[in-house]
Amino acid sequence: MPDSTPPNDTLDRYAEYTHLLIERPSDGVLQITLNDPERLNATGEHMHAQLSRVFRTVDDDPLTRAVVVTGAGRAFSAGGNLDWVEQQIGDYEQTVAVMREASEVVRSMIDCDTPIISAINGIAVGAGLAVALLADISVMNESARLTDGHIRLGVAAGDHAAVIWPLLCGMAKAKYYLMTAEFIDGTEAERIGLVTMALPAEEVLPRSLAIAESLAAGPTTAIQFTKRALNHWLLDALPAFETSLAYEMLNFLGPDVVEGRTALREKRPPNFQRATDS
Repeated sequence: MPDSTPPNDTLDRYAEYTHLLIERPSDGVLQITLNDPERLNATGEHMHAQLSRVFRTVDDDPLTRAVVVTGAGRAFSAGGNLDWVEQQIGDYEQTVAVMREASEVVRSMIDCDTPIISAINGIAVGAGLAVALLADISVMNESARLTDGHIRLGVAAGDHAAVIWPLLCGMAKAKYYLMTAEFIDGTEAERIGLVTMALPAEEVLPRSLAIAESLAAGPTTAIQFTKRALNHWLLDALPAFETSLAYEMLNFLGPDVVEGRTALREKRPPNFQRATDS
């Protein structure tokens, strides 16, 4: 008679993810927490690299049937760490490396058959926002704010927006918010369809975990196949995504990003015309 004992419930496979807090809050559910609360979970060199790999590990994890992703402290992720961003400006090799990771964040989340729920507990910008919105179900703090943010830095909206925003909220809204980098709160994000639901702050993580538990208790293969079928809409958009990502990386080799970076450092509005003229 074959051994029916389940595999040992271990997190050893996640040991390399030192900038992500990995937990199993209940049977079949994995919780991934972006874990740099002092920097509002801004993505730096190590966190970005780990986000580009962790969903491949999840997909190979036989004990995980649903995933919740959230942020430590009061933020989901406040965009890219400026120290890390500065390493990329004008550096071809670094730009290529970041481009590969950014592409893998998107592709690995699309390829991951395991359903992903984002608990957007606080501000979400940039690469962190990519994870928040590419999740299959997104639960957002109604008073939290999000923005793609790339335009504020002086680079194209490249790391996820072209593949998902038009599908979620329509082209008219996508163009407006991506070209202006205007902030949206959770209530408005739900109204335009950018997130699944917006709730009071204290309800975001409990509701996300409850959804994950429901999915983990459901028919695993049927749920995974449903996700896989729906994600063909995203696969169809990958050429647009790769184009937008290449444009973003090209901008990292130009003058506007220097002015955008400096303005963010000095907490002032950027003067991109001055950067272009110089």
